[in-house]
Amino acid sequence: MITYSDYLNKIFPGVKVQKISVNAGFSCPNRDGSIGTGGCIYCRNDSFSPSYCMTGDPVGMQISRGKEFFARKYPAMKYLAYFQSYTNTYGRHLNALRALYEEALNSPDVVGLIIGTRPDTLPQNVIEMLGQLNQTAPVFVEIGAETSCDETLRLINRHHTWQDVCDGVRRASEAGLHCGLHLIAGLPGENRGQILRNVDEACRLPIETLKMHHLQILRDTPLSRLWHEGKVEVTPFGLDDYLDLCVEIVRRVPEHIVIERFLAQSPPSLVEAPKWGLKNYQFTNLLQNRLLQDTTS
Repeated sequence: MITYSDYLNKIFPGVKVQKISVNAGFSCPNRDGSIGTGGCIYCRNDSFSPSYCMTGDPVGMQISRGKEFFARKYPAMKYLAYFQSYTNTYGRHLNALRALYEEALNSPDVVGLIIGTRPDTLPQNVIEMLGQLNQTAPVFVEIGAETSCDETLRLINRHHTWQDVCDGVRRASEAGLHCGLHLIAGLPGENRGQILRNVDEACRLPIETLKMHHLQILRDTPLSRLWHEGKVEVTPFGLDDYLDLCVEIVRRVPEHIVIERFLAQSPPSLVEAPKWGLKNYQFTNLLQNRLLQDTTS
């Protein structure tokens, strides 16, 4: 199985790269009233935003702070500017978007961009602009799909469809962008069979990477309230069950698609369920051992 590090090594041969998250002050169309309000029912953005990402600070300043954060361990590292928070192709004029991305690329030691976005906020002119930047430095587009089931997408307040995902991925891939898809395992009402169907549907698309994590119920989110009130069907994963699911997913994903991760890691004080108390590397070790047992049994 090709690891995400192997994947990056092919794109940046001989160079070690590290993501630096950037919060450029974007919103989402399901937050600001464009197509809905409240955002995705499970979302709490501060659960994954690093301390050096402060909305309102220039992109270059955030990158400089991120480099200081990582330089203690990795002094010779190059960086990918990761526009992570909210929907990073939404609500700005094309020239304003380009200026933000170019500010990141012009920062010392930044060798590429990762743009986190939704499939319905990728108009063709934005894709073409990203394709032009991709001629200078690799541009990775990380599209939040979450599920292939339109009923679930409505339930979690996404306000886009699976067809929107297919269309966005196809056009991004045709423009030469490095395209990845994001899924969540264990969304309300979705059982193991539906989760595996989501993976199968994702793997039919022209993607290079797949990022997946288990659903976390975070404090002060609509999902938390609905769960406590018994208005949504959510059964938080046990660790062993999730490891078994991940083994099955590894079996199903074709070799040309790289699985970037399987775990979400939010501050423990924000997590209501499931509470595993694991770091990413600890979960990875458990999964690798489970995969080894699976191949030798």
